[in-house]
Formats: sequence, C-alpha cells, structure tokens
Amino acid sequence: MALREIIILPDKQLRLISKPVAEVTTEIRKLADDMFESMYDAPGIGLAAIQVAEPVRLITMDLVRKEGNGKSEPRAFINPEIISASDEMNVYEEGCLSIPEYYADVERPARVRIRFTDLDGNVKEEDADGLFATCIQHEIDHLNGVLFIDHLSMLKRRMVVKKFEKAAKHGIKYV
Repeated sequence: MALREIIILPDKQLRLISKPVAEVTTEIRKLADDMFESMYDAPGIGLAAIQVAEPVRLITMDLVRKEGNGKSEPRAFINPEIISASDEMNVYEEGCLSIPEYYADVERPARVRIRFTDLDGNVKEEDADGLFATCIQHEIDHLNGVLFIDHLSMLKRRMVVKKFEKAAKHGIKYV
C-alpha cells in the first residue's frame, strides 16, 4: 500500500469524467488499497479514484469509523451507478477531502439503490439510506466530474472556488 496525494480544488482533474473499469485486476485492487490508506490518513470516510488523479470508476468508503465504534469496515465500489432514488430528500452537512476545511448542507435523495462490482468481480445491487446514501451519491458525483459545491447556490460556489484559486496562486497547501 502507498499513500497517494489527494488533489485539491481548483485542480481541473476533479472535473474529469472517470472511465469504467473493464475488469477487476491486480492493479485495480492495488489502487483500492492505496485509496483506503490515503482516505484513512486524510482522514475521510469516502474517496473517489479521481481524487488521487486516477480517472477510473472506483470508490472506497468506510462509514463505520465515522459512526464512532473505532472498528473498520472498508468497502470498494467499482463502476457504481444509481439505479433508483427516492422522492424523499435529506439534507446532510458535507465536506470533501478535495475541498478541505469547507462544509455545507447539501440536499440529496434520502434513499438510493445502487449497482456496482466488488473487488472479487461480483456485480451487486444494494439499497442505501442515511449517511451511506449521502456518501455514495457524493462519491459517484466525483466520478462524473461533479463536486458537492455544485449543489450549492452559484454565489456560494463562486466564493469557494475563488478562495481555493487564490490559495493555489499563493502556494498555500491544505493538509
């Protein structure tokens, strides 16, 4: 495993649409391992491959740590897609490892059904609600070049982008 640098706004790679993973290979498993290590180190609960400059449809996630019991339940999602979403909406305060130290309330469907491939190559479907639903939608957005700030008003989004552009111009690094 290796720590990978998480790219930060305004890096244009964050706007790339990630390519589907053709097959689960040793390289994909290694990338997932590196992503878990990078996600835990950050620390975060979800990470899309594009956030470590790999434009492939792979997400790592571990929500158990966020819920405070100290254990770990790492999960990887290859080629994840939302196949249905509830009409009921939920608001959750989101943050992002690629937009450090910024948090905002985002409204998303409260429940979604997803289809994905696991690291063993098995195609699965699963229902997600609560934090899981929020996190999986957030990370799938990354795979499509969408950031959580895109769900905010244009004014708020512009303020955030300007802040990060200014920091990058002055060489300020977020850790």
